[in-house]
Amino acid sequence: MRKALFAAALFATAAMTAMPVAAEMNFGNARPNPVKPFVETPVATFNFPWAIAFLPDGHMLITEKPGKIFLVSQTGQKQEVSGVPAVQYEGQGGLLDVAISPHYAADHQVYISYSEPGEGGSSLAVARATLKGTALEGLKVIWRQMPKGDGGQFGGIITFDPAGRHILFASGERMRKTPAQDPDQALGKIIRLNLDGSVPTDNPMYAEGGVKAQTWTTGHRNPYGLAYDAKGTLWEVEMGPKGGDELNIITPGKNYGWPTVSNGINYDGSPIPPHDTRPEFEKPVVYWTPVIAPAGLAFYYKSLFPQWKGSAFIGGLKAMSLVRVAFDGPNGAREADRWDMGHRIRDVAVGPDGAVWVIEDEDAGRLIKLTPKKK
Repeated sequence: MRKALFAAALFATAAMTAMPVAAEMNFGNARPNPVKPFVETPVATFNFPWAIAFLPDGHMLITEKPGKIFLVSQTGQKQEVSGVPAVQYEGQGGLLDVAISPHYAADHQVYISYSEPGEGGSSLAVARATLKGTALEGLKVIWRQMPKGDGGQFGGIITFDPAGRHILFASGERMRKTPAQDPDQALGKIIRLNLDGSVPTDNPMYAEGGVKAQTWTTGHRNPYGLAYDAKGTLWEVEMGPKGGDELNIITPGKNYGWPTVSNGINYDGSPIPPHDTRPEFEKPVVYWTPVIAPAGLAFYYKSLFPQWKGSAFIGGLKAMSLVRVAFDGPNGAREADRWDMGHRIRDVAVGPDGAVWVIEDEDAGRLIKLTPKKK
């Protein structure tokens, strides 16, 4: 087992290095690539934007954490969407993700996640509604974490399985640590439901009922990225403590170890046993020390940037960067590029034409379109 002194030294060494270390440690790059192969075109600004979702016609829905949603054109025209529920905008809480139904052309359904106020504090809620023009109609909460309480780290990121039958979303551990390992608390979990909020009978613990029946995976800290690749593999990024941000392959029924194990240390400097000491827990494919504070995860399969086909993009809050992950590393993935964006990057999305879009986590956060530089 690694000693506390070694854990602290490992963190300090990683903080100083400018290159990836040995493959078994699988750190990301510590130095941004000075050459940006893209042009940055600011399109619009928002008040702490949180998420981008593309509609089939090329418009976007963009959430603002204080509690607004905008319908936005690719040239920056903004229309506020009505019918948004009340949110508890405090700390890391507020209006979070927005996702388009996999059957949007037929049902016009939109899913949102947010910190829902109530007696005793707030909790993560997931709701769906029908988008008609610029109005959310018939909004219904399909899931909420109970009981309500205090703390940040809501998670809230949403995705859908490739068959379009299920919604999966991340519920953070609200800075409470131990509930992530409690199977009867919906904290530190990835939840899998049918699109209407009912529980799929093929979930790993369906027969046990309650929170267990809803749970797809457990032992997560603060997941801010969740996406399927073209092969149907589900990937997740989550924030570690002081070190140890993670990129994980999500396998149903598995436990990812938080807070029992981590490749980081606690904020007070006390060690946490690393993943290698507890093989019963899933360990990350890539981890970052120093942290990047990952937010957003999008796979790229378009032709506008042909050199990036098959890559994934992650926004970096702490790193103020856009990170590209390639899937040809010794452990299945590696950080291939990191571009300094000069601002906290909250979300990243791929547009219909292959342009990459990012938003900044600021009170005048920009929506920026990335297109190839002309040769």
